[in-house]
Amino acid sequence: MKAPRAMRPARRRLLGAALLLPLATAVRAATDEYPDKAVRLVVPFPPGGGADNLARAIMPRVSQALGKPIIIDNKPGAGGNVGAQLVAESAPDGYTLLYGTNGTHSINQSLYQSLRFDPIKDFAPVSRMTEIAAMLVVNPQLPIMTVTQLIRYAKANPGKVNFASAGNGTTSHLSGELFRTMAGIDIVHIPYRGGGLAVTDLIGGQVQMMIDVMPNVYPLAKEGRIRGIAVSTAQRFPGAPELPTIAESGLPGFEASAWDGVLAPAGTPEAIVNKLNAAIRTALADPELIETLKSRGATVVPGTPDEFARHIVASTRKWAQVVKASGAKID
Repeated sequence: MKAPRAMRPARRRLLGAALLLPLATAVRAATDEYPDKAVRLVVPFPPGGGADNLARAIMPRVSQALGKPIIIDNKPGAGGNVGAQLVAESAPDGYTLLYGTNGTHSINQSLYQSLRFDPIKDFAPVSRMTEIAAMLVVNPQLPIMTVTQLIRYAKANPGKVNFASAGNGTTSHLSGELFRTMAGIDIVHIPYRGGGLAVTDLIGGQVQMMIDVMPNVYPLAKEGRIRGIAVSTAQRFPGAPELPTIAESGLPGFEASAWDGVLAPAGTPEAIVNKLNAAIRTALADPELIETLKSRGATVVPGTPDEFARHIVASTRKWAQVVKASGAKID
């Protein structure tokens, strides 16, 4: 005897629920056991650079809190896009993560004509980790000691002051463009293939100024090989209290800093994201790590996944304006 027609949809729903139950149970079990093996963190920049050094300073503490090894896998290329795309296309199981930055998740959206991933839709933010201060530095032979003097000098010598960067669209490039626009001066951008080459020419006098992240330039300034003028953050940087901010010393309202954080592929279970977030926040509460990062120009700024997501949106909006003003584009 056939079941009444009205009962058939209900029976199908019950059958579907019964079939899905083992899958849901398996997913829940995998989440509860996470992590049961090593986790890969893709750093989309070369080994030995500022981003790589920060990741390698932080991750051993995160690994300890998580209870499993975290293996750093450098996948550089296209301003971080190669590594970011790799993670975006990875399984959302928490075992492949991205060390993301304001480059991969804010600047590149406006800078590159086409991306093969969506920085918002293709990722689940886990936690912001640090804010990385930048520093305005000049060649020590330049008769400049303050921001006001630099602006005055540039106005008196239009087109004769060159500012170096680690490449088109990098934080050092766009920070320089923001400085140029806000100060109303005519300075010339000289892009390099990496911050190391740029700083070498700054020391040699081939370029006169640069705004670069502190891990790259502060040690050289302390050695006297370049002259530190001011920091780019809204407040003075605790690791270099002797340096004023650019905003307080001649250019009110100026603020430019880099940031980093960890992201997972979109669709990663919330429970796994929360476990990772808790491990990162535990790591960033370690006083020794806080001091290590401070000495490298970074301030810890952990937060919730939702806070990180909102920060990415706000950062993207800000840097889009700077990219547009600079006219920078990469095919």
